[in-house]
Amino acid sequence: MEISVEPWKKLIIHEVIEYKFEDWVKQIAFSTRSSGGGIPTMQWTNGIVFSPANFPTTNTTVEEQLKGILHWSSVSFAIKEKFENQIVKENATINLVDVSVNEIFKELATSLKAQSKYANIESGKN
Repeated sequence: MEISVEPWKKLIIHEVIEYKFEDWVKQIAFSTRSSGGGIPTMQWTNGIVFSPANFPTTNTTVEEQLKGILHWSSVSFAIKEKFENQIVKENATINLVDVSVNEIFKELATSLKAQSKYANIESGKN
């Protein structure tokens, strides 16, 4: 038997949405209370909190994936230098998951931080 590992070749993000961390947390807290939902989870890697939105699985997206190309419809992110397991604000709890072991997410964090409007402003404040 042959086992082949074929890493992703490319991640294409069709829209990047940046927030100030505190503003994003307030928005998520409000949305969670409004929907009566559970505890939302956000991903953290190397000073960036982010949440990707995938396209639905269709024949076209699967064909692209088989070529090694991932498509995200969008990624929302904010600068958050310090990792915390949970954020409690506005009577809502948000879980953070440290996904720094994932090479794609580490590269994504570097790219997002490089284009951030708030990176220099927020450094050292979180």
